[in-house]
Amino acid sequence: MLGNLIGVLFDGIAYGSLLFIISIGLSVTMGLMNFVNLAHGAFAMLGGYSCVIAMTRLGLPFLASLPVAFVVSALAGVVLERLLYRRLYRATHLDQVLFSIGLIFMAIAGATWLFGSQQQPVRLPDFLRGQVRVLGLDFGAYRLFLIVVVVAITLALTWLIERTRFGAEVRASVDNQQASAGLGINVERVFSLTFALGSGLAGLGGGLGIDVLGLDPTFPLKYMVYFLLVVAVGGAGTIKGPLFAALILGVFDVAGKYYVPQLGSFVIYVVMVAMLLVFPQGLVGRRA
Repeated sequence: MLGNLIGVLFDGIAYGSLLFIISIGLSVTMGLMNFVNLAHGAFAMLGGYSCVIAMTRLGLPFLASLPVAFVVSALAGVVLERLLYRRLYRATHLDQVLFSIGLIFMAIAGATWLFGSQQQPVRLPDFLRGQVRVLGLDFGAYRLFLIVVVVAITLALTWLIERTRFGAEVRASVDNQQASAGLGINVERVFSLTFALGSGLAGLGGGLGIDVLGLDPTFPLKYMVYFLLVVAVGGAGTIKGPLFAALILGVFDVAGKYYVPQLGSFVIYVVMVAMLLVFPQGLVGRRA
């Protein structure tokens, strides 16, 4: 009984870690840039397909394909931000939602045409497959790897946003664009780099998530609500908030499907409503 409980808790943390990697980019664009980008999952899907192509056609190993997923998604983010997103920064949230939903359906159609509707395979290296025995309990090696990656990304992002000049420029540009430009900050460049970072992280999460979440053209629509839940519950524009929210939602989602499978994913929505009632502004509010 205890072993099952620990196993469910571990799988939930690993699942939540994956949700965090993908969702943190959405938290950045929504909280710091005030842009409701529902098409964030499309960048995750792009990273996943980039990872598959790098492995199957270029012959790269799995770990070497992950930087490819990040770079390709980040570059796509830069291009789309300059050509399309930038035109809607000052638009209403409804316009942003309609625009990004349109991008989702375009991405689904494009992926279906290029890759077909089937699930994409991924081959993990031998050391990430199987089980690792810790204190008499067996844990999935790949899920342990996901947790380690999340710890590293969380530390790096916290340092970048809160301790560097670039992070200060991002916060200043969001709070007052005119004043920031007057101080010599290139607001357009800051926004482009921020959007690229968020898109790249989504792509990295998409590559890491192939083995756990699967990868097919419906990915952006299938998991859109999950990414939004993490940001809404955790608080947009923060690092710690989405991390805590992703871990909590991941644990409850896995536990609900394991212990009360007849309810399916309904448990996670109950938890979301309860947490938003207690923390209407999110678990962690954005710093001024």
